[in-house]
Amino acid sequence: MKQDDLDFDRHHIWHPYTRMIDPLPCYPVKSAQGVELILADGRRLIDGMSSWWAAIHGYNCRELNQALHQQIEKMSHVMFGGITHSPAIDLCRQLIALTPDPLDCVFLADSGSVSVEVALKMALQYWHAKGERRSKILSFRQGYHGDTFGALSVCDPENSMQALYQGYVAKNLFAPAPPAYQFSEGHFFDAPWNNEEIQSFSQLIETNNTDIAAVILEPIVQGAGGMRIYHPAFLREVSALCERHQILLIADEIATGFGRTGRLFACNYAAIAPDILCLGKALTGGYLTLSATLCTRELANTISKGKAGCFMHGPTFMANPLACAVANANLAILARHEWQPQVKAIEHQLWAELSPLSAHPTVLDVRVLGAIGVIEMKKAVDVASLQREFVAQGVWIRPFGKLIYVMPPYIIRPEQLTQLTQAMAHVIFNRQN
Repeated sequence: MKQDDLDFDRHHIWHPYTRMIDPLPCYPVKSAQGVELILADGRRLIDGMSSWWAAIHGYNCRELNQALHQQIEKMSHVMFGGITHSPAIDLCRQLIALTPDPLDCVFLADSGSVSVEVALKMALQYWHAKGERRSKILSFRQGYHGDTFGALSVCDPENSMQALYQGYVAKNLFAPAPPAYQFSEGHFFDAPWNNEEIQSFSQLIETNNTDIAAVILEPIVQGAGGMRIYHPAFLREVSALCERHQILLIADEIATGFGRTGRLFACNYAAIAPDILCLGKALTGGYLTLSATLCTRELANTISKGKAGCFMHGPTFMANPLACAVANANLAILARHEWQPQVKAIEHQLWAELSPLSAHPTVLDVRVLGAIGVIEMKKAVDVASLQREFVAQGVWIRPFGKLIYVMPPYIIRPEQLTQLTQAMAHVIFNRQN
């Protein structure tokens, strides 16, 4: 890649969560294969991020490539209004079969944030159709659900910088974050559960139940809001309280779905079924942007009988055939269940290689679940500096805030995963304070 191209990028192209004045450095990638990103200068980086948690089978996967080639010869896109096609039907059939039984209707959209927008609109329109003006969503602090305005309104109000958009973003309710759960390898269910930990949430529900349209949460693992892992019993209690007070429960599995936590869906840890389920990221194996919002038949029928007479949402690229085709191929790979021993092996190795770092004076905590490994530092890290160090060691790890973490593709080999964990250890032992 020419220097002129990089200069143009730096001066004209806005990258995620950065600024135009003195932006974070960008590393030009020319191709990707397996779990490696190949830079323009020929250097190879082991990707510890799975392209923001989506490329679970790595890059240039033969089966996913083939699905796209086969579909593009037929049609790359067609509007979904008044038209249907086999890739969408096949995908929705598979999603209904994979998710808890009450989830029976599927809305396909563009991205994870849009999936959350759809879920929130479903909840609000449901109560409107029932003749109840419920206008609030109850969420959790430390949570993250996306960057569009509806999704932003249910993210942690401080970490998401809601104050920047005050007067425009809806004001919702926030319960304290689920208590972080300390456990060791193989003992996820063993720690005692303190029922008092649900009391603040329970009180909010009881005080505001007639105004709450839905509760939204990230099951078991709060992702970009802090990479915190909490007890399955907490999730069960939330589900039970929602059912008791007849409040809809939205499970945001955009980051946790499709095996990342060691279960196909994180809700499986608590054996609960939400009223609405949001899926994205790994739905297409990291190939194309696509999301799905599933809901119960009762919810869909109620909306359909309301004043509007239909659900008021319809993205241009809804049910894109290319995206649906590659999603079907992705689910076919997952159906072989190779991901289960892969994720278990990753979890075991992450525990073995990261847990000793908890003794370092700059480290606050080390957390591992499934193919997620997190080191929380006591102070915020310098992203640009650490990024340079990681690239110099041949790995791609993108920290944020106080967190240095990995979510590698499931196909990563043990020696490649060791290179990631050794790089994490290297930057921690080189820190001055």
